Amino acid sequence: MDAQALAEKVRDVMLADDAASRMLGLQIIEIAPGRAVATMTVRADMLNGFGICHGGLIATLADSAFAFACNSRNALTVASGFGIDILKSARLGDALTATATETSLAGRTGLYDITVTNQHGDLIAVFRGRSHRLGERRVFDEGNP
Repeated sequence: MDAQALAEKVRDVMLADDAASRMLGLQIIEIAPGRAVATMTVRADMLNGFGICHGGLIATLADSAFAFACNSRNALTVASGFGIDILKSARLGDALTATATETSLAGRTGLYDITVTNQHGDLIAVFRGRSHRLGERRVFDEGNP
């Protein structure tokens, strides 16, 4: 299986059991080795008391793109930490896009930068995630497609 097909299979396997992504209406619209693009539309039940998207949900969108990017090579990988800067509010109906890009991969650790933009291309948030690969474990068994 080539690297792109492997990334697509990882996406499909991960999404099959991802209740959080389903709850948020999150979609993975692009996947490649070390890269993922996730989208989410801000709904009324995602707004805080000020009528703007809850920052934790923006972070969840970015974290999800991060998870798909760092697992895209079928090496089971988890977050070891992240930070986020929210630069602009997201509002009801906004179509948010989180683009995750691998910045560094060395041994069992990785560094990923994620930008979140709205449908106008406005930068909503910048997220940096650190990952840790769990030994030789895989997202799915490649011998059993």
